[in-house]
Amino acid sequence: MSNHINLVKLSVGTESIADLTAWQRQRARQGADGPYRHVTRMWPKRESELLDGGSIYWVIKGVIQCRQRIVALQEVTGQDGIRRCGLVLAPEVIRTASTPKKAFQGWRYLAPADAPRDLTDAQQAEDALPPDLQKALAAIGVL
Repeated sequence: MSNHINLVKLSVGTESIADLTAWQRQRARQGADGPYRHVTRMWPKRESELLDGGSIYWVIKGVIQCRQRIVALQEVTGQDGIRRCGLVLAPEVIRTASTPKKAFQGWRYLAPADAPRDLTDAQQAEDALPPDLQKALAAIGVL
């Protein structure tokens, strides 16, 4: 049985899941080693739990809309010489039930019990609703 923890993070400036994936593909092509890494200032203290099946849940326009599995943590040193954490993410983006989330700085831990459920395979294949509509429907408990 997995004893994992997840992260939740705002995807600032992203309008949709399609925007997020396009941005990640572009950034991965710019890297020397290929996989997409989201670089964050802080190194998670609960590293072993993240790597035991954890995901990063993306908040887009005030709604958790999708997740990606975290496959590794890599040390990244910025041009300023500061050590940062590169969250290496699986390329597959899994859509989740829309869940409103207020803005916050950085990332937060997200317990599996509090994480939105994955959409079914049939729902994954459907076109996503516009984020503002998802937020409104989730706020009234429809999604």
